Amino acid sequence: MTDNTVSEIAIQFSDQSLVLLNICLGFIMFGIALGIDPKDFKLVAKRPKSTAVGVISQFLLLPAATFLIVWIMQPAPALALGMILVASCPGGNISNFISSISGANVALSVSLTGLATLITPLFTPLNFEFWAHSLADTSLYLQSFHLEFIDILKTVVLLLVIPLLLGLWVRNKFRALSQKIEKPIRILSLIILVGFIAVALANNFSTFIDYLYIVFLLVLVHNGVAFAIGYFAGKAARLPEADRRTVSIETGIQNSGLGLIIIFTFFDGNGGMAIIAAWWGIWHIVAGLLLAYYFKYRDRRAGIQKPIQS
Repeated sequence: MTDNTVSEIAIQFSDQSLVLLNICLGFIMFGIALGIDPKDFKLVAKRPKSTAVGVISQFLLLPAATFLIVWIMQPAPALALGMILVASCPGGNISNFISSISGANVALSVSLTGLATLITPLFTPLNFEFWAHSLADTSLYLQSFHLEFIDILKTVVLLLVIPLLLGLWVRNKFRALSQKIEKPIRILSLIILVGFIAVALANNFSTFIDYLYIVFLLVLVHNGVAFAIGYFAGKAARLPEADRRTVSIETGIQNSGLGLIIIFTFFDGNGGMAIIAAWWGIWHIVAGLLLAYYFKYRDRRAGIQKPIQS
């Protein structure tokens, strides 16, 4: 998997499309915030161990595991950078839904989503900078781009943190209205985001087909490891079963939309990176639903209606 031709591919988005993609991601975070009740954050204090394991799994263990996967599988630098970037992003917006159908701790999922968003401006740029420069090939490849830590930080704050805080304010001030518009906003924004991901793939469909087996294998392994890391980190910490599932889902469902925006903004629409982020955005939904089905199947086999959460 050392073919570097994929590193030279660029997916072009117009300035208008990029602005719309930015608005879409901010809209998604606004919709997520409308569904967050301040009491959900009390779980951070009530269950510090579960919260700590969730944060460690997502922001420390997953990036480190990604480094090992890249080191072992030796993909082209652009594909490797795409994997590192996805692993550096916070959890995706669909994680709360997957948790709700998996017998997981939904309140913990919501609190982790909010907390991860708030700390992402620090951890996403740091993780990407550190792990991307820890490999000779990716470090050398990065030199062809003008990339500043502060620029990524500003982008993350603008697209994630500000819409989240705005959504929390709207929910607090206009609770009845927020409850009415929350679900439509989240559904609409998700449809738009999936559409953008589809366009990112369609714009370079022939190349995606050429590298399908590589991209599919990389994302399959990467995403599977992410889910496993979360679950077994929770098991090692002796968390309740429902909390283990939540940590697994929060680690395996990543905000690939943020990854795509960073790629189009700072990496000139690099095709290798974009294909990884775009395919991850599709695959983690499929894998998350399959994982939810497995958890429910396991519960039925054990005669459990709902996993013990305390």
